[in-house]
Amino acid sequence: MRVLLHGSELSAATAAAALAWVGHRVDWLLHESVPWETLETADWLRREPSLMAQLEHAITAGNLTIISAPEATEAPDIVWLALSPSQRPSASALLQHPLFDDYSGAVLVNNSTFPVGETERLHALMGQQHSRVALPDTLEEGRAWLSFTRPVRWLLGCDDAIGEQMTRELLRAFNRRSEVFQCMPCRAAELTKLAINGMLATRISYMNEIAGLADTLGVDVEHVRQGMGADTRIGFEYLYPGCGFGGPNFSRDLMRLADVQSASGRYSALLEQVMDINEQKKETLFRKLWGFFEGDLAGKTVAIWGAAFKPGTARIDHAPVLTLLEALWAQGVKVQLHDPAAIPALFAAVGQRDDLIVFEEDPYLACQGADALMLVTEWKAYWNPDWHRLATMLNEKLVLDGRNIYDPAFVASCGLHYRGIGRRADPTTL
Repeated sequence: MRVLLHGSELSAATAAAALAWVGHRVDWLLHESVPWETLETADWLRREPSLMAQLEHAITAGNLTIISAPEATEAPDIVWLALSPSQRPSASALLQHPLFDDYSGAVLVNNSTFPVGETERLHALMGQQHSRVALPDTLEEGRAWLSFTRPVRWLLGCDDAIGEQMTRELLRAFNRRSEVFQCMPCRAAELTKLAINGMLATRISYMNEIAGLADTLGVDVEHVRQGMGADTRIGFEYLYPGCGFGGPNFSRDLMRLADVQSASGRYSALLEQVMDINEQKKETLFRKLWGFFEGDLAGKTVAIWGAAFKPGTARIDHAPVLTLLEALWAQGVKVQLHDPAAIPALFAAVGQRDDLIVFEEDPYLACQGADALMLVTEWKAYWNPDWHRLATMLNEKLVLDGRNIYDPAFVASCGLHYRGIGRRADPTTL
């Protein structure tokens, strides 16, 4: 099939590479704000496993062509939109381009995170001779290529048989099992995507609240988590307390769901609470640090391991580290931070500062001369540190585990003070 793909998001890059890989002819129209010269050097794209190599191969093979404007070539079978919410005007402008008068029969596939009902509105701009499909973006950053080429499911929103048939054929190489597609009307698919992330966020925030209560009551939250997860009605997924979630898609979908509620005249106290709890939890490690030093933080040095909003990505959108850094700097704390991927994004967000020293290679360099270590992002390189070495490096021997990946008793046995999210080395440690 011929595919006209518009966008510069991770979802656009992944779709462009994957569709070209299986033989479709893809014309990739980048968003004007991110030309190819910028995109091909983007750290987040180059660190996404396999993706850049697949893009380069597709371009060399001739199945993927990067264009700067719609071209009067053979009419596409599919018009695939993969844009950010702020780029909705670009989608409208493309679909009203004069060339679309000659693109009779092209199927609109909306892979963007737009408001519920936006696929219908965009379809109306194309004219009724076209079909429309809502295919919400469900990629996982850090494993986008695998998410697309070996999907667990696709939410396929379609209101006519032609749109469904064309989309199934387009993605046939990645969906040998029919149950991968969950078919429903367009609006239902758009709302389902938001509702899923809203539910996951609610579970995380609820578990973080339980972790806070466990701290107060002197209970190790790991016992509670195990008990809850063993209940088949609940399960273990997204039941891990931590220092808050972030990310461009997760946070954005939550806000989008809240906007949908508001626009429909319904106020969601639950969603407001979920978002408020998450923002509060981003300061959890700071509050534990404050408690340990009884508020005397001026002049202290803190090592931080991890800035990315999750392992496997170079992005820090809405990441807990941003809130944490603001709180630390406000108290005169110097920060020495290590992250293997997200340093460029961090500097773009906070700039160069005298009270911030960064490292990308050896995580132990961040601990030299530090009073405490904060684990913020659970990169695999941090899971099994040399505890005896850390005990000699950290002045106050304090480890603040923002992801509960360490064994409290073992860390304490190595001569360190351990503080987790609702976890403790012994019943008297808060």
